[in-house]
Amino acid sequence: MTRMTGKKALLEMLTAEGVEYIFGNPGTSEGAIMDALEDYPNLKYILATQEGVAMGAADTYARSTGKPAFVNLHIETGLANGISLLHNAAAGGTPLVLTAGNKDMRKLVEGRTPLAEMVKLFTKWSVELTHPEQIPGAVRKAFNEARTPPTGPTFIAFSANSLDEEADMEIVSNCEGYFRLHPDKEAISDAADILLDSKNPIMLVGDRVAQSAGAEEAVKLAEKLGAPVYATYYSEMNFPSKHPMFKGFMKWGFPETKELLKDYDSVLAIGNVFSGYFFFADEGGNTIPEKTKLVHIDIDSSVIGNNEPTDVGIISDPKTGMAELLQALNKKSSGSYQEDSQGRIERIASKIKVERESAVNRSRQSWKSSPMSASRMMHEIANCIPGNTVIVDDSVTTRGAVFENIEFNQPGQIFGERGGAIGWGLGAGIGAKLANPDRPVVAIVGDGSAMMTVQAFYTAAIENIPVVYVICNNQSYRVLKVNMDIYKDLVLGDSQNPSKYLAMDFPKALDMAGLAEAMGVKGVRITDPLKIGPELTKAIKSKKPAVLDISIDGSL
Repeated sequence: MTRMTGKKALLEMLTAEGVEYIFGNPGTSEGAIMDALEDYPNLKYILATQEGVAMGAADTYARSTGKPAFVNLHIETGLANGISLLHNAAAGGTPLVLTAGNKDMRKLVEGRTPLAEMVKLFTKWSVELTHPEQIPGAVRKAFNEARTPPTGPTFIAFSANSLDEEADMEIVSNCEGYFRLHPDKEAISDAADILLDSKNPIMLVGDRVAQSAGAEEAVKLAEKLGAPVYATYYSEMNFPSKHPMFKGFMKWGFPETKELLKDYDSVLAIGNVFSGYFFFADEGGNTIPEKTKLVHIDIDSSVIGNNEPTDVGIISDPKTGMAELLQALNKKSSGSYQEDSQGRIERIASKIKVERESAVNRSRQSWKSSPMSASRMMHEIANCIPGNTVIVDDSVTTRGAVFENIEFNQPGQIFGERGGAIGWGLGAGIGAKLANPDRPVVAIVGDGSAMMTVQAFYTAAIENIPVVYVICNNQSYRVLKVNMDIYKDLVLGDSQNPSKYLAMDFPKALDMAGLAEAMGVKGVRITDPLKIGPELTKAIKSKKPAVLDISIDGSL
């Protein structure tokens, strides 16, 4: 054991855990950490001048690298600014370790905020340390909890005295984790029987398919079953978006989803697929019809059977669970089953092809409109980005146009916002680029979301992080208008009286290109779709951060 200060023990543990970047915004309570950091050139501090930028960057860096990111914010004030995007990280299961400094324990009578309690609702584990010798073990546990499925954020608060005082320390990192939890064999057998008896199965996928690297198994299962595939979440590549069996997105809990599911006698759900971010409830009851069988595979036992009656719940790593289910299906199925399955595939694929062509034709009807349509903007972007581009998707109501025009067929091609708090995308672009230094990163961000964390432009500028930001400037919180129409229709039953959309429009367009220029980033305002390709190509080749502020139609 070696005698050292708490602050040195913290940085030694970060080094042992393989941390490369500290995402943060420091304050006086973090002074001890910043002082010690001068002796650790291996730990790069990424300065964010707004806490949401640090959280967004850490979120996507962790998701892209597959290892926990480290964030350091300032006492209760800075920590509070980061909680909205901590909510997103918790909702999506992002493995990150969030920290903050606190007052000295000798200030107890004068008043100290219990920081661990502030974030308890949005973390797997949260703690405040008051003695230096607690630091190595707590840091090790925080990283281990963050990376253990179901993954998620953890939190440590450091009292000032814990960082400055000395103690005998042992710096030991975690061993490599082994997280491929295998399913119960009886559950797999029962699930296979249900699916083989099904005449019309459907598959639902969520983000933990991608997190477990299980997209290939998902494809094999869909093809084996002859089942159409819907994504209830697609903030990572859970299923190839242009696969002939991929139907697109399903809004869980909406009346149209209930109506659609009436056609299917079994549902195979993979991952956390049955929750959503809506400010209203559905009409009551379950979304899955009473006579439809449900098989659900996920690593998180808390989401299996939590709001939909489940016939077979399988607690397993999704990739492993799907692989073993496929083995059981292959073993039990007959040649006639394969013929029936192939027939379903051909019928479904043909129908999906027609639907996709129809969607493209509808988007072409507004091809020459001014301002340009979201589909036209995304068409021009898709035509010029390199094949290895990483897309950061915080496009909000432009998301449909993103998927209409860009194919996502490889892991790591896309990282999208999840959890509902806006302001994620600009910081997320920074994290994605740090995790993928040799690939172009294009962050597609709605103007309302971008305005929440516009300070990310400054971080990109001072660190020369060559993210290309595409701002979908529709001069509104368009998503609120969409949801207001749904609210009036489904909740109030009053769709005949249109909303005035109070506080949802930006009478003066947000000048995102101008804001970028003010912070040292090249900004270009675009109203002509023919200029998108040349400007985007130029920006990618420049190897510098850039902002393309594109005016698009925001009408409903």
